Amino acid sequence: MKVGTTKMALALFLGTLLGPLSWADAQQPKKIARIGFLSAASPAALSARIEALRQGLRELGYMEGKNIVIEWRSSEGKADRLPVLAAELVRLKVDVIVTSGPGSTRSAKEATSTIPIVMTQDSDPVGLGFVASLARPGGNITGLSSLSREISGKRLELLKEIVPRLSRVAVFGYSANPSRALLLKETERAAGAFGVQLQYLDVLGPKDIETVF
Repeated sequence: MKVGTTKMALALFLGTLLGPLSWADAQQPKKIARIGFLSAASPAALSARIEALRQGLRELGYMEGKNIVIEWRSSEGKADRLPVLAAELVRLKVDVIVTSGPGSTRSAKEATSTIPIVMTQDSDPVGLGFVASLARPGGNITGLSSLSREISGKRLELLKEIVPRLSRVAVFGYSANPSRALLLKETERAAGAFGVQLQYLDVLGPKDIETVF
């Protein structure tokens, strides 16, 4: 799913939670809805996704400064800051919390069991314990899943089809993301079936890219 499509689908989730606006509603003074946005990445890194989210909200009649306020919170890559920021959003009594990845979803989940949480791109919400199932999530978490764990083994299978003599594969990962271990486990399972040796290389920041290459 493309970024714009994904974020507009997210906006529809938010519109459902906050209540879609009609023209008559827009003419009446109402409480301004407050959305909390929690991310491990910086807003600059998510600029395209954030703009798509704003666009989707505008199409539902929600505009910042008029009938919604968005509380933007980013840990700027520092995972240990996420619980603090999640607790801050709870203290602000936001109406809904939007999370941009498994780290922020877990922090939001631990901070509140009553405020609705909308995840945007968690790779395995069932495996990570965020929801009971994709069909019936239960609790206060809903949203979108990239399902990348299920296709991680398929990626290796495609590589093997393209390069039949493939015997060794380097896998780049980001260990600070809790879903990476699940993705690696699926890839390792596929590697065993195809007789491929994996070499895992941890990329924690831009400075590590040149080193691992």
